[in-house]
Amino acid sequence: MKYVKNQDAIDKLTPEQFRVTQQNGTERAGTGELTGNKEPGIYVDIVSGEPLFASSDKFESGCGWPSFTKPIVTEFVTEHSDEGFGMIRTEVRSKHGDSHLGHVFNDGPRDRGGLRYCINSASLRFIHRDEMTDAGYGDYIDQVEDI
Repeated sequence: MKYVKNQDAIDKLTPEQFRVTQQNGTERAGTGELTGNKEPGIYVDIVSGEPLFASSDKFESGCGWPSFTKPIVTEFVTEHSDEGFGMIRTEVRSKHGDSHLGHVFNDGPRDRGGLRYCINSASLRFIHRDEMTDAGYGDYIDQVEDI
């Protein structure tokens, strides 16, 4: 699949999705629809469709946003210095969609690499494991836990 910043997809974003992905916003903690999702599958960029995170790498961090230990494809998640709000953080964006996803911190589970990708639900679309092949993501099924 080819992943690009898709204007048609941008035009279909809700105001909250647009604010988060295109204007570097952050959804309020605990409000994202994917925060409590425990279904097997992958999370893709809502704008470009590029695969970002697998449910097998999702964990409950207690921060109020979906948290993951690593990206599916490292090259699809870019890191940038973020010095806003009086803090120094590492922003993560999708490579092809250039969507603001959230931030990465080094306080994740030590036994799984120690990283916590704290990601806005508004920047993601969830593809259930049962739908991955039909949706063109069959190559990533091995990264999703069995049902």
